[in-house]
Amino acid sequence: MNIRTFVAAALTGAVFVLAACGSKQPPAEGTAVGAPAAAGAAKYTIGMSQCNLGEPWRVQMNQDLQAAAAAHPEIKVVFKDAQNDSLRQRSQIEEYIGAGVDLIIVSPKEAAPLTAPVAAAYAKGIPVIVLDRRVLGDAFTCFIGADNKRIGRAAGAWIVERLGGKGKIIELKGLMTSTPGQDRNSGFRDGIRGSGLEIVFEADMKWLEPDARKEMESALGRFSKIDLVYAHNDPGAHGAFLAAQAAGRDKEILFVGIDALPHEGQVYVKQGILAASFEYPTGGREAIETALKILAGEIVPKEITLSSRVFTKENIAAGGEWLKNP
Repeated sequence: MNIRTFVAAALTGAVFVLAACGSKQPPAEGTAVGAPAAAGAAKYTIGMSQCNLGEPWRVQMNQDLQAAAAAHPEIKVVFKDAQNDSLRQRSQIEEYIGAGVDLIIVSPKEAAPLTAPVAAAYAKGIPVIVLDRRVLGDAFTCFIGADNKRIGRAAGAWIVERLGGKGKIIELKGLMTSTPGQDRNSGFRDGIRGSGLEIVFEADMKWLEPDARKEMESALGRFSKIDLVYAHNDPGAHGAFLAAQAAGRDKEILFVGIDALPHEGQVYVKQGILAASFEYPTGGREAIETALKILAGEIVPKEITLSSRVFTKENIAAGGEWLKNP
């Protein structure tokens, strides 16, 4: 058994290697992706820690990583699911450090708890790509993600225009201990500043559709007039829609979300469930491309900002519209 095979086995217990064509299913816990069936073909082992697989967007991120890695037999990516547990995710990073992987990719559940283990890996000379959610400080190799503040501002500006500058708004927030939740909130507040929009109800639905539905049920019971729901992700917006539909009030309320996955948010827009969905690209392909450059000894940018689009019923057939707001 060579050292790369040993590392992967130590990390996963049982490693399943996919052929180069890849799979349409998200890689399971402990799956190694990217190396062909021939033992010892992979030159580098990459450890990926995903904060959870309970959100469709994160499943898509793993699929994008998987598809990109499958084209490169020189790398093997080991996937781990932290199951929405920051302590578990810290342990996963520490486990990757102990196993001596060549590079770590991490999409943190929360910034503060993951800062120390990421910094420890970086200090030991293991390159770390932080994907989607940030950690504190700059002790990492590269951060890849879209600009959540910009997306929030664009959503706010779009809503101001759609409602004519006045109306009663519900904001269903993502996990507010995560940087995307904080940025989508602050950006949105910037976007509606100076308008006549009033946020009458806000709640942290922790990115989860069932929680969003429950919070929306509470809001519907309290407010007879609601013009629009701004949710920090599309599952949250969809959960709010289902609650309104059950109450017979879905026709009087507009719903706006973020993510715009082709099989989720974009479909909701086509169906008329969402008035708009703002794209938040997963960065999976870009993470693998950046990892390959790092492993080849190239210098990469400290931050890579991904572009975003807005999808509405008017522009979805044309592929959406790229955000232009600064």
